[in-house]
Amino acid sequence: MSAKRLGVGVLGAHAWAEKAHLPGYAAYDRARLVAICDVVPERAMALAEQFGVQRVYSDPAELIADPEVELVDVCTPTDTHLPLSLAAIAAGKHVLSEKPLARDARDAFAAAAAASQAGVRTKLGFTFRYSPAVRQLKRWIDDGTLGEIFHVHGFEQNSQFLDPDFPIRQVEPGADWNSLMPSSIVGYGSHLLDLMRWCAGEFSSVAATMRNFIPERVVRGHEGRRRIGIEDGTVATVEFESGAHGVLQTSYIAVGNYPGVELRVYGSKGAAVARLISEFGVAETLHFATPDAVEFVKVDLPASSLPPGTTLGTPWPELYYRNLVRHFVDEILDGSPPECTFLDGARSQELVNAIVLASAERRWVDLPLYAAAE
Repeated sequence: MSAKRLGVGVLGAHAWAEKAHLPGYAAYDRARLVAICDVVPERAMALAEQFGVQRVYSDPAELIADPEVELVDVCTPTDTHLPLSLAAIAAGKHVLSEKPLARDARDAFAAAAAASQAGVRTKLGFTFRYSPAVRQLKRWIDDGTLGEIFHVHGFEQNSQFLDPDFPIRQVEPGADWNSLMPSSIVGYGSHLLDLMRWCAGEFSSVAATMRNFIPERVVRGHEGRRRIGIEDGTVATVEFESGAHGVLQTSYIAVGNYPGVELRVYGSKGAAVARLISEFGVAETLHFATPDAVEFVKVDLPASSLPPGTTLGTPWPELYYRNLVRHFVDEILDGSPPECTFLDGARSQELVNAIVLASAERRWVDLPLYAAAE
């Protein structure tokens, strides 16, 4: 293992940077927080002081050009992810971007191709791949413990936006407020689609239904409640190339705690359920059953499966992002195989686009949706 420390620059100084990204880098001795940037300098300065970041910028181009920044972390509003990631790639920097990388999968595929051509590493912020429970579930799939995979069910549902007076975020510029705007399927569903692909392979077809349940809401930046067609919930049925079946549900308004992720995998030799839901002081649980012992039994993972310095009582954003950061920094410094790249982000976004199309046209949509995915 190389003794080198990787220079990191973080774009964005909002709550998610403070709760997840910055604690991840600050806790890992192979990473060095060189710079942070925000259009509101006071925000960046406050987080720089909190996490020991060396330099503060207000212009993303200046951070990207900093010769000591080797990895650019894009933790900014949705519609800035793609241009900032492309700028970092063009400068020869490795890039971690929050999801979605782009609203249109074709743009995400192009970004993945640009990174490959530039010879830089990429990673999408699919937080839940780095849950200890999910990674154990994946090991059971890979080592044959679960046998042939028959069903994969993914749920991300919590009551974050059940209250219409809790402001909805990041409405796409120029969106038609009177039409159904994909929202939970983008913000939540992209995570699930990535996890389901990781477990069972590529999708072959999807059918879906999307709905707005709460027609009037407070929208960030606007006064009072406004009528807006936000998609509050989606249900999709999935066919995998392997022949497995899948079910996906995302919801902003299903009563329950954050983040509300549940991944269920059923195979010929066993079944496992990972629940990533903060309840009673614990971030996640994992249960396992077999055909001969069908009662699901709780599995307690060893401390070695968690990032150093954490427990299952550590807030989930920091718990999972410490793992994500460690994996990405090690991939770059050690040249280890890449995982959860921009290409994975593009494939997840392609599935989001297919689900939106399936719901709008009330039909099955086959994958791949775009020639670039072939």
